[in-house]
Amino acid sequence: MCRVLNVSSSGFYEWLKAHGGVRAKEDEELCENIRIIFKDSKETYGNRRIRRALRKLNKHLFRGRIRRLMRRLGLIAKRRRRFRITTNSKHPYDVHPNLLKREFSVSGANQVWVSDITYIWTDEGWLFLATVVDLFSRKVVGWSMSESLSRQVAIDALNMAIVARNPAAGLIHHSDRGVQYACNDYQAILRREKMRPSMSRKGDCWDNSVAESFSQR
Repeated sequence: MCRVLNVSSSGFYEWLKAHGGVRAKEDEELCENIRIIFKDSKETYGNRRIRRALRKLNKHLFRGRIRRLMRRLGLIAKRRRRFRITTNSKHPYDVHPNLLKREFSVSGANQVWVSDITYIWTDEGWLFLATVVDLFSRKVVGWSMSESLSRQVAIDALNMAIVARNPAAGLIHHSDRGVQYACNDYQAILRREKMRPSMSRKGDCWDNSVAESFSQR
C-alpha cells in the first residue's frame, strides 16, 4: 500500500502514530466532557441525552462513539422509575360505554382489540409505549413508542394494527378514557374502520386488565 501511495513505510507509520495520538487526545477530552455531563445528570443520562448535551458544546459525535467511551468509563445510567400518570380523563371529548364488560374470552381473532399506554426503561431513557392487543390471541398487533405522551403515539399503534390485520367492520376497540383515545383524531379512525368504541368505567383498571397486564410485564 505504501508503494501505491508513493510514501515510505517509515513515513506511513509515523503518520499513523501521529493520527492515533490525535484521536486518543480527542477521546481523552471527550471522556472528561462525558464524565461531567453524566455526573450533572445524577447518573441518569444514556448515550442519546449525552449526545444532545455534547451538541450544545459544539461537539457532534455518533452515538456509537459515545457508547464506546461510556463503556470505557464504566458509566451506566440509573433507572429512575417515577410514577407517571398515563391516563388523563379530564378532557372535553365524549366517552363511550363499556361494551366489553370484562368479557375477556372471545371466539376468534380481530373481534376485540384492547389498547393501553405505559412507560418503559430503555438505553435511551424512559419512553412511552402504546400497544394494541388482540383479545383472542393476547398478541400485540400494533405498537408505537415516543418520548412524549401525545395522541400520536396511540394513533401510530392503532394504524400499525389496522395495516397488519385489516379487520372487518364491527370490531370492538376497548381502551381507558384517556384523552389519547377519546380525542377526535383517534375516534375518526375508529369510525372510518367501522370499529365499535368501548371504554372502561371511570377509575376501574380491571375493565381493561388484559391490556394493562401486558403493559406492566
